[in-house]
Amino acid sequence: MNDHVFDLTGNTVLVTGGGTGLGLGISKSIIDSGGKVIILGRREEVLKKACLKLGERSSYKVFDLSHIESIPCFVEDLENEIGPVDILVNNAGVHLKKSVLMVTDAEFEKTILINQQAVFSLSREFSKKMGERRAGCIIMISSMASRYGIPKVIAYTAAKSAIEGMTRALAVELSPIGIRVNCIAPGFIETEMSSKAFDGDDERKERVLSRTPMGFLGSPDDVGYAVVYLASKAAKYVTGVVLPIDGGNSIGF
Repeated sequence: MNDHVFDLTGNTVLVTGGGTGLGLGISKSIIDSGGKVIILGRREEVLKKACLKLGERSSYKVFDLSHIESIPCFVEDLENEIGPVDILVNNAGVHLKKSVLMVTDAEFEKTILINQQAVFSLSREFSKKMGERRAGCIIMISSMASRYGIPKVIAYTAAKSAIEGMTRALAVELSPIGIRVNCIAPGFIETEMSSKAFDGDDERKERVLSRTPMGFLGSPDDVGYAVVYLASKAAKYVTGVVLPIDGGNSIGF
């Protein structure tokens, strides 16, 4: 197989939550593969720093995805300014770690709003544009929380489980107009956030590694290059899949 099937040169990719962690790793992998990246987030300083790391084929837009009612105008204005977005990576999300008995309706609603409803709204609006062009690719980012019953993350689990169902439903409905929709379910990836979670909790880290057959944490690049594959011509006959990138964690015992 020729490497050119993985080449994203000429593609414009919007990565939500692209300024840190997994989103930054995904953005870097896309740029390494020739693509142009627009990273989306709420904190301009974070986005500026990320673009300095990513280089000249990166740019950013400041937008708060909780403002659902503004998403249609945002998409319209973005494409009018920079041209067609070929690939959408729905990476942005919020986490809530709290006992189910203590989660308020407002907290649950906010987590669903960002992790599920905003993903749908953004995907719907870009699908209108991509459908007119008869070409496009949407990649969702799920979580191991959608595969396990993990305590203290009920709202996050509900949202990510919905994302996987949404992936399959969108893939079926959008395929006839030239849009592929796929999903990646990262396992335990070594990021600044996971480092904080494991800091001082060797028992938790050992528990994670003991049920990960490959025996080590993944890196953002592992997720990034999976995104590149699903976005590229190499995956032109792939839609509706949920791909675990987890070192075997989801099948480990």
